[in-house]
Amino acid sequence: MAHPAQLGFQDAASPVMEELLHFHDHALMIVFLISTLVLYIIIAMVSTKLTNKYILDSQEIEIVWTVLPAVILVLIALPSLRILYLMDEINDPHLTIKAMGHQWYWSYEYTDYEDLGFDSYMVPTQDLTPGQFRLLETDHRMVVPMESPIRILVSAEDVLHSWAVPSLGVKMDAVPGRLNQTAFIASRPGVFYGQCSEICGANHSFMPIVVEAVPLEHFENWSSLMLEDA
Repeated sequence: MAHPAQLGFQDAASPVMEELLHFHDHALMIVFLISTLVLYIIIAMVSTKLTNKYILDSQEIEIVWTVLPAVILVLIALPSLRILYLMDEINDPHLTIKAMGHQWYWSYEYTDYEDLGFDSYMVPTQDLTPGQFRLLETDHRMVVPMESPIRILVSAEDVLHSWAVPSLGVKMDAVPGRLNQTAFIASRPGVFYGQCSEICGANHSFMPIVVEAVPLEHFENWSSLMLEDA
């Protein structure tokens, strides 16, 4: 859960998000070193009146400032491509959930069950209980088993939406007439909050996403209760 004045990402709750955090730190360090070098060169140029005639026409320095950026780009591209393929990898998911975007709420269908599905609306401010977050809590949470590969099929019924949960490293566009898929593994139990990340109309900011990761035994009990109520 993000907190006020937070500068970095939320704590990772999935292996992919951990990799994204490591890549962010890796790229940020490269940017910091480049910025420091450029700042030093600028200060050196404006603070001296001396001119080195060998630098004015030097093949060696041209080679260096051509090859060095290429090496830096490779150092950024390789881990980036690795994570990109990791995010697309969906092997033998234990559970498949279909998330449908509507104006302005989400509906979920547990496709491995016959009649397990529900709509998820934001809880109005006046109905919040102590401990619930305004504009982020829903009346029905998407409950998933922890430490299990979960496949999410994302689509929309009316306009463009985007199903995003930052702490799980998941963000997938919901496009009418198109079925996109993504996957995640919740590495620990907890409640993870997200929101629609595509401007979808007047109530765009009022269709939050809440994913609750629980042990497998608790998930089985929850699914049994939901099927009985259905």
